[in-house]
Amino acid sequence: MTFTPELARAQFSALTQHYNDQPVIFFDGPGGSQVSRGVLEKMTDYLGKYNANLGGHYFSSHVTGEVMNNARESVRALLNAPTPDNIIFGMNMTSLTFHLSRIISRHWQAGDEIIVTELDHYANVSSWQQAANDKQVTVHQIPLQQADCSLDVARLCEQITAKTRLVAVTYASNVTGSIVDIKTITEAAHRVGAQVYVDAVHYAPHNLIDVQTLGCDFLVCSAYKFFGPHIGMAYIAPQWLQRLQPYKVEPATDVGPGRFETGTQSFEGLAGVTAAVDYLAQWGTPGASLRQRLQESFADYHRHEENLCRYFLQRLQQIDDVQLYGSPQADCQRRTPTFALTFKRHAPEQVARRLGRHNICVGSGHFYAQGLIQRLNLQDSGGVLRIGMMHYNTLQEIDTLFELLVSER
Repeated sequence: MTFTPELARAQFSALTQHYNDQPVIFFDGPGGSQVSRGVLEKMTDYLGKYNANLGGHYFSSHVTGEVMNNARESVRALLNAPTPDNIIFGMNMTSLTFHLSRIISRHWQAGDEIIVTELDHYANVSSWQQAANDKQVTVHQIPLQQADCSLDVARLCEQITAKTRLVAVTYASNVTGSIVDIKTITEAAHRVGAQVYVDAVHYAPHNLIDVQTLGCDFLVCSAYKFFGPHIGMAYIAPQWLQRLQPYKVEPATDVGPGRFETGTQSFEGLAGVTAAVDYLAQWGTPGASLRQRLQESFADYHRHEENLCRYFLQRLQQIDDVQLYGSPQADCQRRTPTFALTFKRHAPEQVARRLGRHNICVGSGHFYAQGLIQRLNLQDSGGVLRIGMMHYNTLQEIDTLFELLVSER
């Protein structure tokens, strides 16, 4: 089956609905994607027929075990992890990161150093700052480059020393869409024995991740950003699966990924994770491996999203009183189709409210990227208007957006 945005859209009830007798346009993908009917069906099917816990000697418990194993295998393929045991699950990326930050920092000592960045969502900053404060560890925060809101990777690598224990960095900004060269950072960190923790939440719906190529120690993302339910997931590199000492309930397993997973998991959510990965892979060659089908499908997403990006940036040039923060180039290697804007005559919230009255869903504010907003000196003026696209968005929706932006200036 060949990808088209129309074929993708047909799988989402949200995209074809009318609200107050008007159609809806979702440009809030960075805040959470819409969910396909296939995902919803798998989740309700599990809850309706098999809701159980692990470890029972009966059919529904057996099915629940299969649901968890299938989810690990699906995410393994999505991230190209070595084995399913490298994948753990939790409530969301933020909760997982706070949990893992305490585990990873358990043996830090006074005088150690860590590195965070201004480009990151603060789930990947505050968690490490607080862990460092507990251990009297020095925190270095790397500034972004204001010209294009990219991360100064060379400066970050220069900051890495023999004292560095961890680098926490985003793969792509959830505000400007700026993509970061993770592999270069990982290579520099590993030369001194430092670990690298990657926030790939915003990157995951737009580009296929390969943790083995990146060489990172940890990578986290969230299924609700790639058309699934509210489930967080983390990749833990093989060398850390048994070496780290997790905080856990004493009788709970101390072997494999389960040693990091506290409490009962959302098994219906995990059923949805598997369905979301299947949705992503559906445009690949039938019968091929899941990873190959994902590679082929993401190639289609790249082409379409780059066209969306190029068209959006062309239309944006027709408006005089708007400022774009981020790369002005439609290059999927440098940015995602996520755009941060400010307007000379209107605050971001005003523009968002006006668009919202027409069922055009966009966000405004800081989006938890506090360092970025402060570096751009936008904290006192309402942050930015964020317009974030997914592969189910269309050129026609961009036209509708700009017609309203021009008419209400």
